[in-house]
Amino acid sequence: MAVSLGVTQMLMDWSNGDKQALDKLTPLIYSELHSIASRYTRNEHPSNPLQATALVNEAYLRMIDQTRVHWRDRAHFFGVAAQMMRRILVDHARSRDAAKRGGGEYQFSLDEVCLPFKGRSEDLLAVDDALDSLARIDPRQSRMVELRFFGGLTIEQTAEVLDISPATVKRDWNMAKAWLYRELSGGRGEA
Repeated sequence: MAVSLGVTQMLMDWSNGDKQALDKLTPLIYSELHSIASRYTRNEHPSNPLQATALVNEAYLRMIDQTRVHWRDRAHFFGVAAQMMRRILVDHARSRDAAKRGGGEYQFSLDEVCLPFKGRSEDLLAVDDALDSLARIDPRQSRMVELRFFGGLTIEQTAEVLDISPATVKRDWNMAKAWLYRELSGGRGEA
């Protein structure tokens, strides 16, 4: 908890222009960002150029280049990091698999929707497309899945980022998982 409070204070100091705060902050957040990135790249082929270190470096560089963001706390920072990693992963998957992507059916279990993808870019692209569809219906649920799936945030951290109760996160999380399962498994029900 003390580390979390220290990270929050350093983020606020950095937002207020303290460049030394960023120097102190970097080792604390970099290892956590690397841990998150490792979950997503674990099953990638070793020849794939987007390994965990490359993903976290790209996300980190984009994060520190944010000059108009006032970091509220650690959860806010990692929420934005989740968005960055999603964008990077999806952009990479789209460019790598543009020619291979067909109309194939994707097979997911409900648990896979809760866990980082299994390293297949077509799964990632399907999840990204489904999240875009969910955002049109319920932006908060889409953001919640992004925070939990791409950012690895807990229910409590997600509640903090979204400024809602953990009970609401749990309820919405279950609804979002069910919706995503239906969407990703190809089962189309009436909206």
